[in-house]
Amino acid sequence: MKAAYTKPFLTAAFIILLDQIIKIWVKTHMIPGEPGEIHLLGNRGMLHYIENNGMAFGMELGGDFGKLALTIFRIVAVVGIGFALVHLIKHKYHRGLIMMVALILAGAVGNIIDSTFYGVIYHYAGWFHGRVVDMFYFPLITGHFPNWFPIWKGEEFIFFRLVFNLADAAISIGVIMILINQKRYFKHETPETSYPNSEMVEE
Repeated sequence: MKAAYTKPFLTAAFIILLDQIIKIWVKTHMIPGEPGEIHLLGNRGMLHYIENNGMAFGMELGGDFGKLALTIFRIVAVVGIGFALVHLIKHKYHRGLIMMVALILAGAVGNIIDSTFYGVIYHYAGWFHGRVVDMFYFPLITGHFPNWFPIWKGEEFIFFRLVFNLADAAISIGVIMILINQKRYFKHETPETSYPNSEMVEE
């Protein structure tokens, strides 16, 4: 394998491995829900073990068919991302872009492993119907919406409410960094047009 391919794919492999180590540890050492929480930063950062049938950050796509469709979509998406990563490396795109795509690939593969295999490995569902393990929970700001606030007036407000895993974080970082740096990542040189009287034209 060429040197240009080594770093992004090794990075992706490391994230996938670490993601699975964390998930397996959480699954074998913690109880789902609030009783099994492990507080790392008091009430502002904790391991909170949950499992979900759907998308990143605990969002779900209901029903067995929805679950199967989502898993198959993930697999197809990973194949596409893999080909895209090879294309970016082959055509020498910006190294930052290549690494961010590698992060997205790693995150997608990490959650696919849960969805595809966990149901069979842990004996609760068939192939492609496994649940994704989430554990990181950072409710940094808590309070209540004011009474004049529409719809949610008086209800509890928590930021950041979503529970996520390392794979979700890798995908989010990759996407956010591509959006922030898109002008730099996708910058290309525009060749200067030469004219008959231009100094660029050789005699």
